[in-house]
Amino acid sequence: MRVQVESTGFFAPSKVETSAELATRCGTTEDWILQATGVARRHVCTTTVSDMAAQAARVALGDGPPPDLILNCSLTPVQLIPDSSVFHQQALGFEGIPSFSIHATCLSFLVGLHSASALLTSGAYRRILVVSAEQGSVCRNFEEPESAALIGDGAGAAVLVPTPERGSSELLAWHMSTQPSGAEYTHIKGCGTNHHPNATSTEPHHNLFHMNGRGVYRSAYKAVSVMLDTLFLKAGMDRSDVALVVPHQASGNGLKAVRKLGFAQDRIIDIVGEYGNCIAASIPMALHHANNQGRLSRGDLVLIMGTGAGLSVAGALIRW
Repeated sequence: MRVQVESTGFFAPSKVETSAELATRCGTTEDWILQATGVARRHVCTTTVSDMAAQAARVALGDGPPPDLILNCSLTPVQLIPDSSVFHQQALGFEGIPSFSIHATCLSFLVGLHSASALLTSGAYRRILVVSAEQGSVCRNFEEPESAALIGDGAGAAVLVPTPERGSSELLAWHMSTQPSGAEYTHIKGCGTNHHPNATSTEPHHNLFHMNGRGVYRSAYKAVSVMLDTLFLKAGMDRSDVALVVPHQASGNGLKAVRKLGFAQDRIIDIVGEYGNCIAASIPMALHHANNQGRLSRGDLVLIMGTGAGLSVAGALIRW
């Protein structure tokens, strides 16, 4: 699909929570958190998730024209209805732009990128804002130090357009798979019909994030390896062709696993130590970090990849 990421955006709240500060709250030590998660600092939202979305979107939009579609690609909603994209558009000061959400947990931005590419290729839209904003800090369970220490708040965004006539940008290959057998590894069981807030059987912990870190790692590593083999086969390319890897910032150990999958450390964007796992926002935040550092050049082959609750894995090869 001949589409181009025209620009990117990023926002991280000014409030910082160090692992030393969090250790006391979790009943553990800073060293344990660093070893278990690789996260030294995470940023915590003190405003609203829509404010974060708008901040990142404004950076991506710059002085350009408004988008003709807004895709909110996030896990944490403002409320059940209206859709969060409505509040994001309101925070941006726009009116009348079609907007809706794509929810694929940590893979929401990547799935949104693929969906936006298809919509652009179909001719339905010409300029799409894809934004992910996450306030996962409100769902942390401090009785589970590993998962609580992972999560950070933030937002990332990208503007997608059709590739200019003489341009080389292209989404070359895409692959995603979902294994429902991994559904119990990562979940928030509340906030829906399973454990409705008004049900007498619903308990506070149902509304908090739970993760079986070891189970996720074992299942995800195997699934990602198969996914990458399929992805590169579809593209007719090799891992050595990749100039830059932008992975979901799952954890320190998760990013070490990317190296084991055949990519050199200097080609992997790693911001998890500073921002933690910002759920769906982690990929566009990492993408903007790379773009802002001048590590993305037109024509480069870029791999964007990740895992999400489900268990789902996905990857996209993009000619930047």
